[in-house]
Amino acid sequence: MIASRFLVALSLLLYSLSPQAALTKVTVTSEQAITKAGRLLVIFSRKAQPEPRSYSAWPMPDIEPLFAMDLPSISKPQTVVFDASSQGFPFASIQALPEGEWFVQAIYDTDFLDARINSPHNHYSDVTALTIEDKQPIQLQLRLNQQITAETLPLEQPLLKFVKMKSPKLSAFWDADMYLRAGVILPRTYYDDPLAEFPVIFDIGGYHARYTRAQSKFDDEAFQDYWLDKDTPQMVLVFLDGEAPLGDSYQIDSANNGPYGQATWQEFLPFLNDQFNLRDKAKSRFVTGCSTGGWVSLALQTYYPDTFNGAWSFSADGVDFKYFQLVNIYQDKNALINEHGIERPSYRAKDGEVIFSIKREIMMENQMGRNDSYVYSGGQWGGWNAVFGPKLANGQPSAIWDPNTGEIDRTVAQQWQKYDLRQYTEDNWADLGPKLAGKLHIWMGDMDNFYLNNAMHLYEDMLTSQSQPSSNAKFTWQRGTGHCDYKPVPMLKKIMQEMQSRSDN
Repeated sequence: MIASRFLVALSLLLYSLSPQAALTKVTVTSEQAITKAGRLLVIFSRKAQPEPRSYSAWPMPDIEPLFAMDLPSISKPQTVVFDASSQGFPFASIQALPEGEWFVQAIYDTDFLDARINSPHNHYSDVTALTIEDKQPIQLQLRLNQQITAETLPLEQPLLKFVKMKSPKLSAFWDADMYLRAGVILPRTYYDDPLAEFPVIFDIGGYHARYTRAQSKFDDEAFQDYWLDKDTPQMVLVFLDGEAPLGDSYQIDSANNGPYGQATWQEFLPFLNDQFNLRDKAKSRFVTGCSTGGWVSLALQTYYPDTFNGAWSFSADGVDFKYFQLVNIYQDKNALINEHGIERPSYRAKDGEVIFSIKREIMMENQMGRNDSYVYSGGQWGGWNAVFGPKLANGQPSAIWDPNTGEIDRTVAQQWQKYDLRQYTEDNWADLGPKLAGKLHIWMGDMDNFYLNNAMHLYEDMLTSQSQPSSNAKFTWQRGTGHCDYKPVPMLKKIMQEMQSRSDN
């Protein structure tokens, strides 16, 4: 790591000595004074649409180059300068950007209660075209002349609804107005009998998935054919929102994001029951999801065993932190470099070919996050860190590992254990066993792109070893299959039939 830092410093020094580097400058000004502290991001893209500010945050080779800095405010006459010494991702300097056509945009993120770059009321610039030519300095002026509008709920249809509720518990925790949201798809017979009550499925999306995904599900032709069929079980489908100040809430309580578990299941659930005639019985309440949603569905059934009558989990995030992807947070010294001195992979093709590493993801999130740290990025690793980790004495999130070196903090790692589902479930089986028996339905591909199958094997070994009582957990392993690699409508049809059977018994 020392050698790597030396090479970055040397390259920046060489850039600073060249005439074109000395003239390279991207300046950002604002049409009005912005008194809030924030993080100013300048994003380069090869395409004008979608706009560069809709940053993909997916560290593939073609990811949009990003340069960012923290600011206490922006005054109207102030000029903020990014020059050849400004470090970014994936390039150490703006001067290192490849030749060709680029589209550039700046956005000033001031809403730290919303993990997204494109939060309502954030200021941003027009998209500006830039041609980079060999040995020519990069000179560009951007003006923060636009502002993202306030949030509005999407338009509704008879069987598609969107709701938003202020949470007293979250508002008290954050000392600000905080809301919970959901997209709701109603069954075909919903309006036939005003007194009818319906079982409910809570659908948890992938990382940071929004409640608005209910729209794309509802618009899918295959889904419509199934949902409106006369033989489809009549249930309400609720899409919970993943938004939280530091990433994804995971719909559970955490030291850093706050009491999202209490807010969702003590405040929002009664609200949804009243709004949509949900049957207010655990027997008729189910939870499902893939990836983040796979972990959350298992966690909700485990932490709230009397609230749900079954979890259908697909490609769950790491359920044993001895395999947090490929990191053993309890024993490994470094998260980014393994014991063989090799960068730890994070994402692979189904044939095993590595596509990017954890180090590359953390470098990206460090550029996205305040304080140049993944801890505040709102990205996947920052989100996990916020949900599972303790809070520091100053009120800020702890870091499971150093943002630059990757060195794991063992003290922090030990405090993650209550979110280690394998360990928590095993330690509390005497109480949990009778409440979880027959409720866990788990699907996993044996070539999960994020190496999540390793932790799931340990979880399966633990559950199958239980005898007092037996878990009766159902595991389905798909050979040669990757992350969430299944057909959604046929799978929904299958699990809804299983849910209906449990609801009727």
